[in-house]
Amino acid sequence: MSRSALIVGGGIIGASSAHFLSEAGWKVTIIDRGKFAGGCSHANCGLICPSHILPLAEPGAVRRTLSAMLSKNSPFYIKPRLDIALWAWMWNFARRCNVDSMIEAGRGLQPLLESSMHIYEQLGLDCEWEKKGLLFAYADQAQLDAYAESDRMLRESFNHPARKLNGAELSAMEPALKDGLAGAWFYEGDAHLRPDRLMDSWKTKLADRGVLIQENCELKGFVSAHGKAQAAKTSTGDLPADAFILATGAWTPLLSKELACRIPIQPGKGYSMTMRRPNNCPQIPLIFPETKVAVTPMQSGYRLGSMMEFSGYDESLRPERLELLRRGAEPFLKEPYTNDTEEQWFGWRPMTSDGLPIIDFSPATNNVLIAAGHNMIGMSTGPGTGKLVAEMINKEQTHIDPRPYSLRRFS
Repeated sequence: MSRSALIVGGGIIGASSAHFLSEAGWKVTIIDRGKFAGGCSHANCGLICPSHILPLAEPGAVRRTLSAMLSKNSPFYIKPRLDIALWAWMWNFARRCNVDSMIEAGRGLQPLLESSMHIYEQLGLDCEWEKKGLLFAYADQAQLDAYAESDRMLRESFNHPARKLNGAELSAMEPALKDGLAGAWFYEGDAHLRPDRLMDSWKTKLADRGVLIQENCELKGFVSAHGKAQAAKTSTGDLPADAFILATGAWTPLLSKELACRIPIQPGKGYSMTMRRPNNCPQIPLIFPETKVAVTPMQSGYRLGSMMEFSGYDESLRPERLELLRRGAEPFLKEPYTNDTEEQWFGWRPMTSDGLPIIDFSPATNNVLIAAGHNMIGMSTGPGTGKLVAEMINKEQTHIDPRPYSLRRFS
């Protein structure tokens, strides 16, 4: 007997879930309120980072963030407003800025990261995949040395060390960087890809498997009876299914009423600029922790990305924030950008206060599964999430422990 699944959200989590459900024999439909892959999966930095084990909530994070916000050039911004959900989120984030909470979150993130890397290497999608590592490059020696504490935690708690490079070693490894930098920490197991190419390739593969994709179709609620959803109420009519997956990213809190539970996700706005590759283009992806700018040298382009704005669902593309991307790369690269800009973009990252995603069934309906809240690493954790979603829907033994992603942690 054929089983049907309706996936709400056509980003990396929705595509991954569709991949594994269709592989397991489900008849799958994806709906999206806009275009397939039109949200945060479109033009993010495309970094696939098993190294990103530790969450943003770390000792001193609140103090540094509040201090940085006093500067108009800060990569962090909170739009002043009376928003109870936002300030509750901030309070819970602050409570987790300690080493024990970091390690706890990291133990939940590492299996998803490692699972996803393994799946990516088996997928064979046309996405400009390259496994060249990732450099955390510093101009300031003190800040370079201070990262040693994070490296110690990653080394001792997760067996995931970096290699420390001095300035000369960094110049030799990546000649596109300016001379005189303090050095870097190198994660040689990280990879990168071009997200829009990934999603285009995956869309083709899903369509070949018979997955239906319906764009411009917005979820309005559910038709439910006896603790089970029977159909999704959408802007184009009711769509029945046996199982429903909400891969709705930063939009998920707007469905809290329908889900009969609190979804403490905040939209964290990020920006990127995609342009022609510089003549002196880096070969290895870079993060500059001092300016919070990431650089992705893709085969068909070059991307600067960063920023974190808590400004609600603000759709403005602010030119001064894009300018900060250019200025944040200038101290480090000989040719930090080109004038041939292909795209200026923003997306809302689905941020949870503890850095862990939500992958759990709605308490109201036992066949509606929420898969959202992947923070800044949805691209790095998407395939592992999709596999876990399919296992949970199939009531199978899961390949990783789903308990860290439970809704109950917010009770």
